[in-house]
Amino acid sequence: MKKILIFIMPFLILLSCSTLKKMSSGTYGSPQVKQELIDNNMFKITRYSRDKTYGYTEKNPVMVGGGIEGPINERRFLNALCGPNGEKIEYYRIGSCCPFETENSVWGGMLDKYSVTYDGLEDSLIIYINMYDSDVLKVPVGLKLKY
Repeated sequence: MKKILIFIMPFLILLSCSTLKKMSSGTYGSPQVKQELIDNNMFKITRYSRDKTYGYTEKNPVMVGGGIEGPINERRFLNALCGPNGEKIEYYRIGSCCPFETENSVWGGMLDKYSVTYDGLEDSLIIYINMYDSDVLKVPVGLKLKY
């Protein structure tokens, strides 16, 4: 009986892993827009969002993409921004949240939450960033481009 279990267990594990892989990949409309850099630390952004939810809700995150470069791409996006009157912004990563399905990761993705502040801002802004998918970058409402 033990010999049968030893033989069957690896087979069942392999079967379950392939089933999970199939379930987690699908057609979710995961965009992959190529981003342009101004320099190594900053994205070139050419559009301003009119949507007040863009970047400020988990349902409408900024999509910087990048796979392995995802974390640096998050900073490249934030480094291109300033306050509404040109104020220097400060930001820090609060953590990850909000799991979602994406074609760009076998196991799905998580959004990163950033706290953004600048002089004169009463409460910090919370920006949601998706580092798995990449779409046209826009400046969130209430912020401006640094350049």
